[in-house]
Amino acid sequence: MTEADTAHDLRVGQMRNLGLATLAFAMTFWAWNLIAPLGVRYTEQFGLTSGQKALLVATPVLVGSLGRIVTGALADRFGGRLMFSLLCFASIPPVLLVVFAGNHTSYPLLLVSGFFLGIAGTTFAVGIPFVSAWFEPARRGFATGIFGAGMGGTALSAFFTPRFVTWFGYTQTYLVVAAAVAVVGVISWTMMTDSPRWTANREPVVPKLAAALRLPVTWAMSFLYAVTFGGFVAFATYLPTYLKDVYDFDLTQAGTRTAGFALAAVVARPIGGTLSDRVHPRPVVLTSLAGAAVMALVVATQPTPELAAGLSFVAMAFLLGIGMGGVFAWVARRAPADRVGSVAGIVGAAGGLGGFFPPLVMGATYNEADHSYTTGLVLLCITASIALVFVLLRLPREKAPAS
Repeated sequence: MTEADTAHDLRVGQMRNLGLATLAFAMTFWAWNLIAPLGVRYTEQFGLTSGQKALLVATPVLVGSLGRIVTGALADRFGGRLMFSLLCFASIPPVLLVVFAGNHTSYPLLLVSGFFLGIAGTTFAVGIPFVSAWFEPARRGFATGIFGAGMGGTALSAFFTPRFVTWFGYTQTYLVVAAAVAVVGVISWTMMTDSPRWTANREPVVPKLAAALRLPVTWAMSFLYAVTFGGFVAFATYLPTYLKDVYDFDLTQAGTRTAGFALAAVVARPIGGTLSDRVHPRPVVLTSLAGAAVMALVVATQPTPELAAGLSFVAMAFLLGIGMGGVFAWVARRAPADRVGSVAGIVGAAGGLGGFFPPLVMGATYNEADHSYTTGLVLLCITASIALVFVLLRLPREKAPAS
């Protein structure tokens, strides 16, 4: 194939494949986040303590995080089309297992099902190398930002899952989601194509991951993504519980407001990616971290509902969202082309792990007498501030990539 043929195929296929990857990412993220929107229901049904509740919400995040290391490396070898399809189909049994656990009121089994539900959260590491291969370097911030908006599956889950339970029933809700994931798996297999510029990396997975770990960009971006995406995941999964404890919202009310939080981050992420293409990821990430540190303190004051509290959480989500877009625009600039999947998998895992621990901290530091999560929010402020200083001192601005 000539260079002209390759360029033509890229122009024809890039937006279609970007859209399909975003769809698959959004649907699997909905499945990944199926437990958190019903956390209040499970707490009442099973009589859970705050620690048990936090562990239940955080468990899918753990597997969805660590699993990205493997799926990112496999995406480098087998391509995004195959991996998206397989992960969609592999996500269906855990969704059904959640139904079984809930209907049998078994907390241990629900934890196990949440563990395997984490499989659905690994698709992020597949999509980054998949869409990056379809776009030239100067537009990869835009592409990864649009793809990253698929994390809006968490917003869909927060908004629709509690309502589906009300409208259709508990069991039927999970059957609907399982069917939708299956349909997206079929669409991924039949309609996606890997980029003509993509070539399979046949190196063994373990040495390839070891090589990615030796890259300075991997460690730097992992830390920043743990703060930005980790902060988003922590809020998106724990916010229904937070809103119930602090503001006494019911399940549907808390789900609606959590969906608004997630939607703000979804809108912000491609903005952060596009701005990074135009000006550079560094100022975008710095703005995100500084704003998140300030907003953590604002939220800790427990602003009054609806306007003050709503604007505070939306601002927090927007700032974290542009930071996520900026971090992965930086990954696309700095990671070697044949290592993007491996680096993205490790960075994505770090981001997910960044979302695993905060709910546990929030549960452990919750002041039940004052209905306060001040300690956890102050720790978020400190973490964001440390990341801000790290970017200022250790990450200089490099030259723009060639088109």
